Amino acid sequence: MQHTRLEKINGEIKRGLAEILREVKDPRLSSIISITDVEATNDLKHAKIYVSILGDENIKKEVMTGLKSAEGFIRSELGKKVELHSLPELIFELDESMETGAKIDQILKEINPPRHSELDSESH
Repeated sequence: MQHTRLEKINGEIKRGLAEILREVKDPRLSSIISITDVEATNDLKHAKIYVSILGDENIKKEVMTGLKSAEGFIRSELGKKVELHSLPELIFELDESMETGAKIDQILKEINPPRHSELDSESH
């Protein structure tokens, strides 16, 4: 029962944060930012917020700095969207799993390039 409740809370936090990030006026947060996952602790004191950021390393660092400095504002806005007795402390973590997956995919393509089927070669 507790696990299902925690999943629901994580989902609510994720949706609320996505809305808030579209509204934040900080120019450091104007990049494309996706909330990929939220993991609140069982006691709801902390929540890791995994974010994926489109851009190079400098942009990612700038966005992470912006998120950390806007945490108080983001948390207060989240309190208006998510009904909890007390909101967890937000801990923003950079999620590079999508980029890692794309790099692995590219390496695999280089190692084993796609082959044309025999039918394709016969038709040419």
